Amino acid sequence: MASHGIDENAAFAEILERLTKKYAEVPPERIEAIVNEVRAEMSSAKVRDFVPVLAEREVKKRVKLELA
Repeated sequence: MASHGIDENAAFAEILERLTKKYAEVPPERIEAIVNEVRAEMSSAKVRDFVPVLAEREVKKRVKLELA
């Protein structure tokens, strides 16, 4: 049976690239750390299709809190 799910690794790499550009004032290492934290927190999600979208929203929220 073939997997029709998303490529989560590629999706998270794109999130990291996108948010590193969007929040250029935040060190890239910090963005990466937040992405990794959020990804780890969502690792037990049973439905994986929306994990990258939800993770990106959470990362943005955390970065904005740090910038406030």
